[in-house]
Amino acid sequence: MIRKIIIPLLALLGFGFAVWMTIQYAKPKPVGLPVAAPPDSPYERRISGAGIIEAADKNVAVGAQVSGVVVSLPVRVGDHVAKGDVLFVQDRREAQANVLQAQSAVEVAESELRRLRAAPRAEEVPPVVAQVEQSRQNLADLQAQLDMAERVADKRAVSAEDLSNRRFAVAEAKAQLAESAAQLALLKAGSWNQDIAVAEAQLAQARANLESAEVDLALRTVTAPEAGRILQLNIRPGEPAPTGITSDPLVLMGPIKRMHLRVDIDENDAWRFSPGAPAEAFVRGNSKLKTPLTFEYVEPYVIPKQELTGGATERVDTRVLQVVYSFPGDALPVYVGQQMDVFIQDLTPEDMWPTPKPPSGGDK
Repeated sequence: MIRKIIIPLLALLGFGFAVWMTIQYAKPKPVGLPVAAPPDSPYERRISGAGIIEAADKNVAVGAQVSGVVVSLPVRVGDHVAKGDVLFVQDRREAQANVLQAQSAVEVAESELRRLRAAPRAEEVPPVVAQVEQSRQNLADLQAQLDMAERVADKRAVSAEDLSNRRFAVAEAKAQLAESAAQLALLKAGSWNQDIAVAEAQLAQARANLESAEVDLALRTVTAPEAGRILQLNIRPGEPAPTGITSDPLVLMGPIKRMHLRVDIDENDAWRFSPGAPAEAFVRGNSKLKTPLTFEYVEPYVIPKQELTGGATERVDTRVLQVVYSFPGDALPVYVGQQMDVFIQDLTPEDMWPTPKPPSGGDK
């Protein structure tokens, strides 16, 4: 009896639940309202594109030319800096020691060159002159003894050996006199030109080493290459500053008195673009914020699109023509790196538009 009642009741409840679920799913789902209304194009015929804000003359990624630990960071994000202002300072102790060592080497080389150019010293000449005079007197004495021995009438009074020794002594005295005279002449002539040339080359090398050390010291202080505003700081005191290209620039800066807007135009619309055409940009999130754009230049090389919009019609293989516009930095409350919607008026004549062809096999 219970089974006859419960089983049909459960079946009836299941059927009712299925009907209720079917009705619930059949109800139309409410369409979600957009967070912000999309902008309306001010032009009947237009070219649309997405633009990204850059600082004028592009953003400048400042790096380090030599590696070292950062010890000072006098700027903050948002600061305005002039050309040549210090951005950050690396450890300079080793570089300063190298400069002092190079300066000492220059002083030594300069002293050596001055010594060679000033030779001979006045105090060095008299001793050599006295040595020459002593050699001359010694030669005269030995020559007199030889002459006396040769004038002896009785050849037996002077042995042949003694006479030979006297002659050898005179010859040796003449050689000593010639050597002393040559030394005096060499001293009075001063330094050899080749020695001076070598000293000059050594001085030039020392000065070049000093200049290299000073450049290395100067590179430890990184300064602003131009006037602008600090947009990003990716370095802190105590951290090493690497050289070369980094994923995040150590310091990102750029002039923002006038903003640049880099607009991507689809390659299918590139033929319709005219450099002098009017253009307007709208702030994403508030279509009431807009500004007219001033054309700057076109980068004529069509590149693969890098920033995808996520739209259903987006193609990964899309290529775009990049056009750069500008507007005053205080015209809108926007920031570097922000995206904007851009509309450009299409000025192409009607007869330039391609005529659609009928499908193959259709009625003629």
